[in-house]
Amino acid sequence: MNRRSFLKKIAGSVLAVFGIGGGTYYYARDIEPNMLNINKETIESAKIPNAFNDFKIVQFSDTHIGFHYTIDQLNDLVTKINNYNPDIIVFTGDLVDEPNTYHWNNKLIKVLRQLNAKYGKYWIYGNHDHGGYGTNIVRDVMKQSEFTLLQNNNTIISRGNEHINLAGIDDVMLGKPDLKQALNAASPKLFTILLAHEPDFADWAVKFPIDIQLSGHSHGGQVRFPFIGHLYTPAYAEKYVQGKHTFNDGKFTLYVSRGIGTTRLPYRFLCKPEIHVFTLKSSI
Repeated sequence: MNRRSFLKKIAGSVLAVFGIGGGTYYYARDIEPNMLNINKETIESAKIPNAFNDFKIVQFSDTHIGFHYTIDQLNDLVTKINNYNPDIIVFTGDLVDEPNTYHWNNKLIKVLRQLNAKYGKYWIYGNHDHGGYGTNIVRDVMKQSEFTLLQNNNTIISRGNEHINLAGIDDVMLGKPDLKQALNAASPKLFTILLAHEPDFADWAVKFPIDIQLSGHSHGGQVRFPFIGHLYTPAYAEKYVQGKHTFNDGKFTLYVSRGIGTTRLPYRFLCKPEIHVFTLKSSI
């Protein structure tokens, strides 16, 4: 930890201890974690075919079910996502908080299966999915929930006679990510979206023929303060914490989701949970 980060964390801790009263504590624990933000973005590119005009992608991430996030809350989220009539749905990792202690049952599968997307539902591993011996369990649950795993591979999404490419890598922290393999046989001429759980992977992905990277992992820091910002983010979410980041004069764009649930501490403060609703537009 460098000096700047250390001082930032100390200052944030002082504010947390002396500045948060009972009402604020209640808000951070019981109110804001349930205040879903819908982040709508339009993505324009000359590489997007005309057939994909108004094509809608919904991203959700980091539900961390079992740690202060319930199946009933997930069911409400599913309803909200379906209301946007997405063409595809992508989940960018961390389904449950602790796979080894979570009480797995068919109710979770039933709820996830209710998500509807005409051109498919796709997901990638997060670090919590691999952790706690969850690799095989989470894979089986998502398969039964009719999600397609993108683990160092890609798939072509076709609409009419035109196409875009959707790729995904394994988790950076606990998996074996291989971006070259993920893009194997993919045409660089196709508009390409990469799913990568950790946002800082963008510094590597920008070197490849990728247009958009969708990530989670950071939770936006979960707790943020004016003038200070976030107090802590996990490894590989230290540079790009939330929002939109552009590279190479706009040729590559990273979107970082604050996610849905919480982990380690059950609080969100000035950092509402969110989903992204992306609408594609051809700029030809």
